[in-house]
Amino acid sequence: MKPLEDVRIISLEQYGAGPFGSVHLADLGAEVIKIEDPRVGGDVGRYVPPYFSGEDSLFFETFNRNKRSLSLDLSTPAGREVFEELVKVSDVVYSNLRGDVPAKIGITYDQLKHLNPAIVCCSLTGFGMTGPRQKEPGYDYVLQGLAGWMDLTGEPDGPPTKSGLSLVDFSGGYVAALSLLAGLHAARRDGVGMDCDVSLYDTAMGMLTYPATWHLNAGYTPTRTRHSAHPSLVPFQAFEAKDGWFVVGCAKEKFWARLADVVGHPEWAEAGSPYGDFSGRQQRQAELVAQLEEIFKQRTVDEWLGELYPASVPCGPINDVPAALREEHTIARNLVVETEHPHYGTVKQVASPVRVGTEPPTYRRAPQRNEDFGWVMDDVLGLDAERVARLTEDGAFGDQPGSGA
Repeated sequence: MKPLEDVRIISLEQYGAGPFGSVHLADLGAEVIKIEDPRVGGDVGRYVPPYFSGEDSLFFETFNRNKRSLSLDLSTPAGREVFEELVKVSDVVYSNLRGDVPAKIGITYDQLKHLNPAIVCCSLTGFGMTGPRQKEPGYDYVLQGLAGWMDLTGEPDGPPTKSGLSLVDFSGGYVAALSLLAGLHAARRDGVGMDCDVSLYDTAMGMLTYPATWHLNAGYTPTRTRHSAHPSLVPFQAFEAKDGWFVVGCAKEKFWARLADVVGHPEWAEAGSPYGDFSGRQQRQAELVAQLEEIFKQRTVDEWLGELYPASVPCGPINDVPAALREEHTIARNLVVETEHPHYGTVKQVASPVRVGTEPPTYRRAPQRNEDFGWVMDDVLGLDAERVARLTEDGAFGDQPGSGA
């Protein structure tokens, strides 16, 4: 069995952060049943440009492989009836909605425990289910600005800058998955479920880590650094070579000694040198980095890496995305996987980095909207045809493909 093959998750998820969190659980074998609202055409991620056709988008494929789909209108009594039947036979109700919405639509633990005392209700929201911003929508761009990330990113004389990836969304998904699994472990141990109140805001603030600690305890104010330099370790930054950029980092004194030798100045690492220890290099950062920059510009990236790799100095090229996907280590780690899709044919995407055991994961394309209607009605809920027909007539599944509506 796969690690999570005995876990069933009902997921009221959409777009990026929520589906990103659950796709790793699905890859590990969890049965993730996406509840898609037929009133709005299901998950908005199905329609994200530029690569989409009808209800199929490559964005949606990225976040929803190995999942199931059921169109269900929770605003109707019949839709609610089906949802409650699912709660009775599931382990987790997972969602990523605005902070006040879980209680409004009745998916918190107190509102569901009468159906299943061990149910875990994990809500990934923008700002959490409490606090003055509870009712505000939370998006990655907004959170990167609010939590101070954009003020720290970019060149010192440039504008505040967002990360090239939606790191708050993706980190929030990981935090939600971790919280969900912890809650599930406790529920199976104790027989009592709970709410997991996870937020993108909490995630973004928590990832301020040691700069926040330095500020709170020593008055340190983080600032942007030139060429992505580390705030305290010197040298540890991007350098420009004759034909491009690469990163060199000396997080330990032994790495500095090796680098000094490679660049032709072994005396820089000797005892008594003004650059001989962390503190000396930090205090003289401007003059040291200026000398290193002049040296590195004299040769190509490949030439420098050809010397730095054998010397065991932490370093690497600054790839673009295509180059990163072509890296031999990417291929060796099986990080590009394939699924077959009725519209796109073979879809390639990056694998989940979550590794458990030695059994390689298997991948199934993302579901068509409501594709798993029959499976949920028959195999999961065991509803007879008469009841399904009555629920359909009462609007439980809306007017969408696959339900018979």
